[in-house]
Amino acid sequence: MVISIEHRSFWKGKNVLITGHTGFKGAWLSSVLLNAGANITGYSLDACEEPNIYNVIGVSKELNSVIGDIRDMQRLQKTFNEAKPDVVFHLAAQPIVRESYNDPVSTFDINVMGTVNLLECIRKSRSVRSFVNITTDKVYENQESYWGYRESDRLCGHDPYSNSKSCSELVTFSYRNSYFTDSEASAISTARSGNVIGGGDFSNYRIIPDCVRAVQNNEDILVRNPYSVRPYQHILDCLSGYVLLAQKQYENKSKYEGSYNFGPDHKDCVNTSLLVGKFCEAWGSGVKWVSNSLEGPHETVTLKLDCSKANAVLGWNPLFNIDQCMDKTVEWYKAFVNGDECDSVTMKQIREYFA
Repeated sequence: MVISIEHRSFWKGKNVLITGHTGFKGAWLSSVLLNAGANITGYSLDACEEPNIYNVIGVSKELNSVIGDIRDMQRLQKTFNEAKPDVVFHLAAQPIVRESYNDPVSTFDINVMGTVNLLECIRKSRSVRSFVNITTDKVYENQESYWGYRESDRLCGHDPYSNSKSCSELVTFSYRNSYFTDSEASAISTARSGNVIGGGDFSNYRIIPDCVRAVQNNEDILVRNPYSVRPYQHILDCLSGYVLLAQKQYENKSKYEGSYNFGPDHKDCVNTSLLVGKFCEAWGSGVKWVSNSLEGPHETVTLKLDCSKANAVLGWNPLFNIDQCMDKTVEWYKAFVNGDECDSVTMKQIREYFA
């Protein structure tokens, strides 16, 4: 699909800067682009969980890793000056909804001013030709609609995390219209993906990591909101969209830059109970889940994305259905639990996907 021989020739030798490279998505994206021959500089805080995918699969051995805060403008600018990136992916963020309720000030500071700092560096750069800001499906004002949200729908996230990402979108929109209108300026886009699952996510308050921790502790899986519908998708499906968008707008800014949804097919937007049931089925060994009705902060009941723009404009489609997503996810975590080499599993899944 994306990293075919034709596309490898595009990425080979490209200087790519990835913020948030030590995180779940960042480590996978780094692996995908390293496999395509890109020169990667990562800018991020140290991986915060233990274990974490960044260290488990050994990404640090193959890229230039800069440990720094996205709010540290001086260090960020120094990194730009040295890396001279052709393409920038922005994934550095405070990404947890529940944590945003506990610390809204830090969440807005990181997710909004971090975006401002990055766009300032791009504005001053002479090398950047393509920038993709990775936000979230939660940027939209939620109407509990059965239909998927489109890129033209109103941005107004409910909780501090979601709203900070809506603000990040608005910041990007303002910079694009104020500083990047010239045809020779960098192409600027935002990418809004669904609830991403896949091997190597160890975050708190996320359903698949919670499932794996329960299995490791020989406990039943506790599901907080079993009937909440989400656009669950495999990590490689959304990353293929980011990579494709970055390449196409690099080659033709006026035709491709903008905002895009990357999510699963409508039929694969499932509720959490069905998702966890598929996890239990794929894992086997008598694993089961129970509903946990403990009160928590507000969460959307129904959230879906309309990805027809990505299909029509970019030619992008998700490759995995929900069963394939779960099979790949469980394959990775079983390797981890069994002490196998997760870097080999990661690269195997990348090569199979892009074949």
